[in-house]
Amino acid sequence: MEVEENENINNGPVENAWAMKIPKFTPDDNPHGLIEESKFATLFPKYREQYLKECWPLVQKVLKDHHIIADLDLIEGSLTVKTTRKTWDPYIIIKARDFMKLLSRSVPFEQAVRVLEDEIGCDIIKINSYVNKKETFLKRRQRLIGPNGVTLKSIELLTECYVLVQGNTVSAVGPYKGLVQVRRIIEDTMKNIHPMYNIKSLMIKRELLKDPRLKNESWDRFLPKFKSKNVPRKQPKNKVKKKPYTPFPPPQPESKIDKELATGEYFLKDEQKRAKHRYEKEEKQMQAKKTKEEERKKGFIPPAESITKQNSGEESTVDINKFKAKMKKVSKQNKTLNKKV
Repeated sequence: MEVEENENINNGPVENAWAMKIPKFTPDDNPHGLIEESKFATLFPKYREQYLKECWPLVQKVLKDHHIIADLDLIEGSLTVKTTRKTWDPYIIIKARDFMKLLSRSVPFEQAVRVLEDEIGCDIIKINSYVNKKETFLKRRQRLIGPNGVTLKSIELLTECYVLVQGNTVSAVGPYKGLVQVRRIIEDTMKNIHPMYNIKSLMIKRELLKDPRLKNESWDRFLPKFKSKNVPRKQPKNKVKKKPYTPFPPPQPESKIDKELATGEYFLKDEQKRAKHRYEKEEKQMQAKKTKEEERKKGFIPPAESITKQNSGEESTVDINKFKAKMKKVSKQNKTLNKKV
């Protein structure tokens, strides 16, 4: 009866798959060990050599507990992990391979060793394939990190994952639910959607989960919506106009011999050709000399004077009587002024 009840519970619908507890895999589940040997090798860059030398005894100690052998080849620059006859967990070799990958990608030992736990995984996301131009790629990668690494730190706090952005990849270590969220945020950021939209939605979802009344309702009205804007971009100054398409290839340019045949110069003797070139050269020099002389003479040419038309006596219509009366008046005023003085 107890077995039947357990089967009914397991076969029923699951509301939250992330909340399910997976039973641990113990040595008693596989007492005979592994039959075949599995082996994985990972290359590492030269600048990681010093760090790997320092932490390698710790790496060997951790993997020894799981009966995995680890080798560090400094000549080839590779990290190798392989199983032994005592290894009882068949999936631990995959975990050990991911552990080596993270160490080679500049993830510190303290964070990389968490991959060996059952409920912790890792994800290495390539971000260089989303953008073609290097400038836009660098801008979006910097947007993911944020000023002084604030954006990256907020992603780590919300997803409970360790995230490292380096080069063309992003390495993440943490629970599987958090890894899904990290991948979505990174992919959206590289597709020109600001990470703040995803960060805000994660914060709102965390608060909504606390309210049991909103359990069966849609949360779309609470979540922020991204609106794509067509920002006017800088247009190039010199636009190249496309020529109309023609299926025929362009005509072959004329060679020097073809030009000489067209002008008749090809049939001239060497002396005649030299004389012709000399004559053309002298003509060019004479033309240049003339233009220079004209430019020099421009400074000596006087500017054109503006001629004012003076009205002749015949055309003027002055009243003589009025003029005499005006002069008498002026003379009287002068006499009175002289007397006063």
